[in-house]
Amino acid sequence: MTHYARTRLLPLPLGHHSPSGRHILARHKRRRDDGLERLSTTVEGGRRRCHTPKRVVRSRPERILALPDLEHAKGVHRIGVRLGNWLTPEQGRRLLAEADVATPRARRDHAMLAMLIGCGLRRAELLALTLESIQLREDHWVVADLVGKGQHVRTVPIPTWVKNAIDEWTVAAGITHGVLFRAINKAGRVWGDGMSPKVLWDVVRAAAGRANIDKLAPHDLRRTCARLCHLAGGELDQIQFLLGHVSIQTTERYLGCKQKLRCAVNDRLGIEPGSTV
Repeated sequence: MTHYARTRLLPLPLGHHSPSGRHILARHKRRRDDGLERLSTTVEGGRRRCHTPKRVVRSRPERILALPDLEHAKGVHRIGVRLGNWLTPEQGRRLLAEADVATPRARRDHAMLAMLIGCGLRRAELLALTLESIQLREDHWVVADLVGKGQHVRTVPIPTWVKNAIDEWTVAAGITHGVLFRAINKAGRVWGDGMSPKVLWDVVRAAAGRANIDKLAPHDLRRTCARLCHLAGGELDQIQFLLGHVSIQTTERYLGCKQKLRCAVNDRLGIEPGSTV
């Protein structure tokens, strides 16, 4: 059972200047301070959690700066934007070049990395991808009618080099229908109708280790895809369609854009005095 620290604010007595009034006021202050300092911890699933009253965090935030396990505190209002990790084009090439595609497992891992960084898919979208969803539309390979976060449906273009990586994997694994990426046992044989997210994490970590890249997560490859599209001249609305964002502000955060004041966008509009067409 989880016990939460509470503070009961007592009304000040009318005669708080009297000895009895000062005693009640002091007891009132002690109870308030005890409520601010007390923390109740519980063990659930082997993970230690810290419970802090919401009103304590809002009214006296300086009192909880040194609290342990603050990142697991319930009810803490987080201010700001979570920092992401983006790869440079050189790091992206190194991540894909380090893969050895001599075995079916290596070809599967290479195809998954190519889909993450080349198409900007989420983890769940990649693991649920089927071979039937890869179709040819307007002379371009796409993931058709992909159901993403919030049940939003979108179509994701597939670059040619990513499609080649997928074909190498499907030919090596003998996959002709169903789920695209599947588990491989210790004997190197494909089995089952899918794979767990833990395997995907292991694939990304192993590839990052070979490429000498620190702290790389699968979602970082999605952010990298957005930024590389932007650096290549991609329009913001097209990147939004690719990633499946409802809000354009979310796409802007994925790009990690910063305002440039030294070379402002409105410095050269072509209408300045003395400018020529």
